[in-house]
Order: sequence, then structure tokens, then C-alpha cells
Amino acid sequence: MKYRVRHLTRYHYGAPVSLSHHAAHLRPRGDSSQRHHGVDLDITPFPAVLKDDRLDYFGNPTTFFTIQEPHTTLEVEVRFVVETHAPPPLPADGGGPWETTRDRLTAGTGAGIERSLDFLHASSQVPLLAQAAAYAAPSFPPGRPLAEAVLDLVRRIHTDFVFDPDATSVGIPLAEVFSGRRGVCQDFAHVGIACLRATGLAARYVSGYIRTLPPPGQEKLQGADASHAWLSVFLPGWGWLEVDPTNDMIAGEDHVVVAWGRDYDDVSPIRGVVLGGGDHHVEVAVDVDVIRP
Repeated sequence: MKYRVRHLTRYHYGAPVSLSHHAAHLRPRGDSSQRHHGVDLDITPFPAVLKDDRLDYFGNPTTFFTIQEPHTTLEVEVRFVVETHAPPPLPADGGGPWETTRDRLTAGTGAGIERSLDFLHASSQVPLLAQAAAYAAPSFPPGRPLAEAVLDLVRRIHTDFVFDPDATSVGIPLAEVFSGRRGVCQDFAHVGIACLRATGLAARYVSGYIRTLPPPGQEKLQGADASHAWLSVFLPGWGWLEVDPTNDMIAGEDHVVVAWGRDYDDVSPIRGVVLGGGDHHVEVAVDVDVIRP
């Protein structure tokens, strides 16, 4: 699939901001699963300092910028074209018994293992919870193939947790998400990651976009799409299996990857420190339009 993506973020401040420093994850990753073209990034007011050729610790394209003039509105818009590809077939054995991968990760040896260890332990948004271990257990009986167990976990999260954009906010403790069984895609990704890590497996948070379709007979509304989040789990000798618990599916051509990390904190679209500003509110508009199937 080939898409044209536009992501506009606009901050409105209640009082002038005299100085601000920001880091943004808005440029897409490029790898064997997707290629991007013509990335344009516009920032208003224009930054006094702009560094848009950096990679963070996880290899995500990262933009750093500083605005030194007083402002009450900050507008950041990124536009790019990206071509996505279907994921490769899963291994015939489903990755082998899940315990084998757990034991290899515990030992920390083997091809590719060292690159997965950053995603094995607790992180700021994904603590190791007894609730997560208990919830994951039915999907991981002894000897079950790893991919089959992961897909069963994804199906259960999709079934048991209710999508509710009013139920949570960024930074809500994960234990509350488990208790309330409600949230949004970021929460469901964190739930899945917590379950996998509590089982001894390596899982990472993936941020990006998903192709959305309008209701039958209605036109697609411009700006009505949104950022999306899902997760991936490490299968030694095969790679990272990306799964989307919000939609109960393996992530594929409809998913556009921007960044990955241990959790949302590593890959938030825009974060920063401002001097002044008072209260503020944010407007976000996202478009993911198909250029070619």
C-alpha cells in the first residue's frame, strides 16, 4: 500500500511562551517493511535551533527544536509519502514453545537476543504487575507455540477491554487500566506489553498510524484519523511479530510505523519544556490517504 500522511499538532497557550525546547517523533522509520519519500516538516514559529537528522537510542528519526521568540500558538505539521509491505509468513513451527524463547532471553545469548533485552524489563509506563502475569497465564500453557500464544493474548485483550477514549489519559497507572478494562490503543498496547514481559518475553511499543475506512456510504473526513499504537514481540531467529490488540490483528500493510520504544514515553509524538504558557490545549488532525493499493 502507498499512503500520503499528514499529521498536524497545534498548541494553544493561555499566556505567552518565551522559550521552549521540544523533541518530536514524527518522521517515519524506513526498513524492509516500509519505505518513505518526501518528508516535509513545518514548525511555526520557525525554530531558532532545528536538528532534524538525529536518531534516538532505538534508531527512531528524532527532531529537536528550540523556539526563542514569544508565542501563544505552536504549530507542527509533518507530511510524507510511505509505501508499506505485508509482513513475511510466520515460521512453520510458530516460533517453537514459548518457554524456549523465555529461557533464551533469560540466558541473554543467541543471535539477535542482545537487541531485544531492552524490551524485556519494566519501563516507566509498563511496570511488572502481578495482574499482568495472571491475565497472561491462560494464553501461555506449557508447550504452546509462541506466535499462537501471542495471538490468543491479543484476541483476549480485544474482547475483554472496551475502547473508550474518555476512560483514560496519558500517564494513568497501568494497574487502573487493568482494573477498569477500558482505554484506548496506547493502553491496550501497554497491557499487551506488560503481559508479555511478565511472562519473560521481550515486547516493544510501536507508534504510528493505521488506515481507517469511513462508514459505508460516507466520505472520509479530512483530519479525522488519529495516531495509533500497537506492540511487537520478539521471535528468535525470525524477528519481531507486530500485533494490534485494538483491532485483534497482525499489523500489516494498513499500519505505518513511526517509532518504537519501551513504552509511550520513549516515542511520544511531541514533548518538551516551555517557559511560561499557563494553561494550554492541543488540537490534532491526522490524514492517512491511499495513493495506491
